[in-house]
Amino acid sequence: MEDKDLLRYKENPKTVYMAGQLIDLINKENEAIELAKDPSFAEMADEDLKNIREQISELKKHLDEILEEEKIEEEFPNEIILEVRAGAGGEEAALFAETLSNMYRKYAESKGWNAQEIDVAKSDLGGYKDASFEIRGKDVYKILRFETGVHRVQRVPATEKSGRVHTSTASVVILPVRKHAKIDINPADLEMEFSRSGGAGGQNVNKVETAVRITHKPTGITVRSTAQRSQSANREKAMEILVAKIEEEARLKAESKLSSDRKGQIGTGDRSEKIRTYNYLQDRITDHRIKENWHNIGKILDGDLDDMVTEINSRFEAGTMGAGEE
Repeated sequence: MEDKDLLRYKENPKTVYMAGQLIDLINKENEAIELAKDPSFAEMADEDLKNIREQISELKKHLDEILEEEKIEEEFPNEIILEVRAGAGGEEAALFAETLSNMYRKYAESKGWNAQEIDVAKSDLGGYKDASFEIRGKDVYKILRFETGVHRVQRVPATEKSGRVHTSTASVVILPVRKHAKIDINPADLEMEFSRSGGAGGQNVNKVETAVRITHKPTGITVRSTAQRSQSANREKAMEILVAKIEEEARLKAESKLSSDRKGQIGTGDRSEKIRTYNYLQDRITDHRIKENWHNIGKILDGDLDDMVTEINSRFEAGTMGAGEE
């Protein structure tokens, strides 16, 4: 066994204990090899050596499986930040942003994932100007990663007396939250502001400055967390979101340097791409990247997304997924 393999096992918290067991077995293997050199113990030592090597092989296989699972989880983490922001369309866009937020929360519930509000800014009519949620669950990023982009709705608003169809938009961003951050943030680059949280959360929430807003000065990225009950918890959550946003920005910049064909293959994941249209009058949802339609909008907006997200992921794997509309 190469030293670098043993070093990998010893450095990982998930495998360090079993790495000790492996070292013990390797020592026993060396002892058996030495013992086998004595003709009087050769037969017994050979039998022991066979058993020890089988144990080493099984243990090493198990260790490699653990590291491989961790590698996959690092690429497709089981935690995301979901951001929804109203776009063009004023109050109708804010109401649509709220509808999308509820759709994803209901879908998370159906999958057994845990979804928690981080920050919500409501509009005058009760919709969402912007909202962010943390969702934890198995394969959450792998399943929802292609929801990033502009979602367009075509419907007659409840406030529209003439029956005219309005077109509004809301942007969705899916940010993976990885266990091992790839960036180091200099505390001197951060500007923190504290304020009182609004809305539900107990009597203490509106009396104490628990809400946290952090600005990363080099990039201009600003994040907020208001839903936690303490300032320290909100600060921790805001930092988690900030790291995810900076890493995602770095990833997008790196991808933009790749061949120009890439955008045509899978899209840029940018908010400016209209990836989907929700047409209420025709009871139809169209995903522009794969040119597919689904009906029964009410059922889908109630959280029944499996067919849609499964098809989108399948088309990506098959290499037949295009960009959204500009």
